[in-house]
Amino acid sequence: MGDAVRPSTQNSGREAWSGGRNRGGGPPALTDKKALVGDEDFVGEVEPKKGCWPKFTECFCGMWATRQMTKSDDREVYVRTTLRELVVYLLFLVILCIMTFGSASTSMYYYTSVLTNLFLDTPFPDDNTASFRQAAVLSDVWDFYENVMLDGLYWENWYDAEQSPTAPQDRNILYENRLLGLPRVRQVRVTNNSCEVHADFKNAIRQCYAPYDDNKVDKQPFGKMDNTSAWSYSSQQELNGFAHWGKLATYSGGGSYKNLADNKNESKAILADLRSNLWIERGTRAVFLDFTVYNANINLFCIIKLVFELPATGGVIPSWTFRTVKLLRYVSAFDYFIMACEFIFCFFILYYLVEEAIEISVLKWSYFKTVWNILDLLVILLSLGCIGYSVYSTMTISGKLKEILHDPNDYANFEVLGYAAVQYNSVVAVCVFFAWLKLFKYISFNKTMTQLSSTLSRCAKDLAGFAVMFFIVFFAYAQLGYLLFGTQVEDYNSFISSTFTLLRTILGDFNFQDMEEANRILGPIFFLTYVFFVFFVLLNMFLAIINDTYSEVKVEIASQRSEFEIADYFKRGYNNMMGKLGKRDKLLDVENALKLSDGNSDGHLTFEEIRHNLKKCNFSDMEIEMFFAKYDLDGNRTLEVDEVKMMLKDLEGQRIDIEKQIRREQPEEQKPQRPVSASAVGTTISGVAFEEFSVLQRRVDRLEHSIGSIVSKIDAVLVKLGTMEKTKNKRRDVMSKILDTITENDSLDEAEKRKHMEKLVREEISDWDDKN
Repeated sequence: MGDAVRPSTQNSGREAWSGGRNRGGGPPALTDKKALVGDEDFVGEVEPKKGCWPKFTECFCGMWATRQMTKSDDREVYVRTTLRELVVYLLFLVILCIMTFGSASTSMYYYTSVLTNLFLDTPFPDDNTASFRQAAVLSDVWDFYENVMLDGLYWENWYDAEQSPTAPQDRNILYENRLLGLPRVRQVRVTNNSCEVHADFKNAIRQCYAPYDDNKVDKQPFGKMDNTSAWSYSSQQELNGFAHWGKLATYSGGGSYKNLADNKNESKAILADLRSNLWIERGTRAVFLDFTVYNANINLFCIIKLVFELPATGGVIPSWTFRTVKLLRYVSAFDYFIMACEFIFCFFILYYLVEEAIEISVLKWSYFKTVWNILDLLVILLSLGCIGYSVYSTMTISGKLKEILHDPNDYANFEVLGYAAVQYNSVVAVCVFFAWLKLFKYISFNKTMTQLSSTLSRCAKDLAGFAVMFFIVFFAYAQLGYLLFGTQVEDYNSFISSTFTLLRTILGDFNFQDMEEANRILGPIFFLTYVFFVFFVLLNMFLAIINDTYSEVKVEIASQRSEFEIADYFKRGYNNMMGKLGKRDKLLDVENALKLSDGNSDGHLTFEEIRHNLKKCNFSDMEIEMFFAKYDLDGNRTLEVDEVKMMLKDLEGQRIDIEKQIRREQPEEQKPQRPVSASAVGTTISGVAFEEFSVLQRRVDRLEHSIGSIVSKIDAVLVKLGTMEKTKNKRRDVMSKILDTITENDSLDEAEKRKHMEKLVREEISDWDDKN
């Protein structure tokens, strides 16, 4: 026994047991020293105990730990942080989706659809083929007002054969939708002589009405000149109106207006008076019909605006706006559940505000160099805007509704409320869109998930160069199409329309016949050359850039070293759970330990790196020594790239052998397979009974633990002896120097030499005490 030497005592093997520094000069390995030398005899460094407050602050700050702030080289810590971020963000995304989809429903679409069909698709009485959508001349405007509009707004009779009258409180549009207030018709006009007539026609043409412009609005009384609202101008502020963006122009919220009555006959008389007195004339540029309906069954408002634009060219261009919104947000029990989700959403936003503030304070200006961080701030800002509007609307909407509906015999102006609600829904939609895109930030935890971002970032410069070529050709064709077909083809009536038409052509949506009819020669040439250059050449160049870059990224990712990923984290957790049942897969532990060991990503695995991770999997020191010595062929306590590949190859072969053994023995009888130790890698499996192996394994474990404890104590004693020897030699050298110094000073007498010696000794003892 005295001559037996264990492997760890040769050369630098002592570092494997004493927790010394690794070959790379890094920090000491984090080994469990108490487990090696025993709790009662441990004499090494003891980690200072932490109080309650440090533990609380560590846990509290860990709530906002992110991958960007994680400074640990431990891949497992990185994966755990990623997983926590992903889980928290998924909860946030679920709450956001519940809020958004809870406040919207398919009822909104059907509500808008039935009202659209009622007012836009109902045919005129004198022409069953014409409706609001097909209005083209001024007479169609009056046909709509005097027939379709009156029948649609006032449901004064039931559907029975006798046409039984309905009670005033039941006169709802389509029997279900209450008309709020009175409908209003309004027009905006431009002044005469608002445009210049050519000198050759001045004698023949004495009136000129320009296209609509805010500076050319006619604000003078006209028509009957009775100073009523229908024949005089009212400003946008007086009407509390809102500008409308039409097909031809953006029209002011002011103008001349007339409120209709709450019954069909009076409204018909009002319209007849307006028509007989030529309320709509040459200077009229737009006529509006505004009203709002409310359906209590589904708690939805529909704010409707029907517009007839009268361009300077003559004729009529119809347009419309149906804004279906939910202004009363909290009515049913489900609405209050949405309110609870909104409070949770506010807490999430507060959480992410603190997180981003911490990241900015830690990362400084480098924080703004990451696209994902900018997206984080954008989502937070949009969310804060939505929260602000939600709070404001909840506090004010009830009062505004009472103010609007205080007089049922007046026009109920819901235009501003409807516009604000629509913009709020738009902001929420954009916020949800970016929130889903942000999910890529958290799922890019392995090589497969990073292929998209890597491909796009790698080919960004090539795509930028391609974009220059593409848009030069594309905009040249867009302008050519606008100039060739703009006067005859609706799809090319403006440069913007021409641009979108050519984009649709790339996707196969085009009308070749219209282009051919507009120009029988240049039309086909335009179409064929555009399809050839853009579709067959440029588009395929674009796809080639993406495909080539994707192939390069895929090859590069395939050649990269395997890292510890989310799937490995879950496998390791499952393996730990199965270990409590005696079914631990130690091959999986070894594979995960190898992935976690290369913390500095240099491709080399030191003994301390492997030992640190295998100890977490309950491998004994003897197993680790035997496992490492098998593949450390050059004995430098470091596994090179070739040695790591050989180790991985043996692990894969061992796993295949186990699977074959299971397939060969499992059908005969359900025998439990014994666990495989790390030291057994690459060996042949023999058929040993599980019970015998378990007994033997327990004995070996106890023996290894005892030997390891003894050896560790011996190492500790040797370290202390070495330290004492160094200290003794150092003191001897110092005393020799002191004696030499005194001997050299021959000019001093004996008393002075004694005093000088005492002084030097005291100084040296004081220095030793300070150092110790």
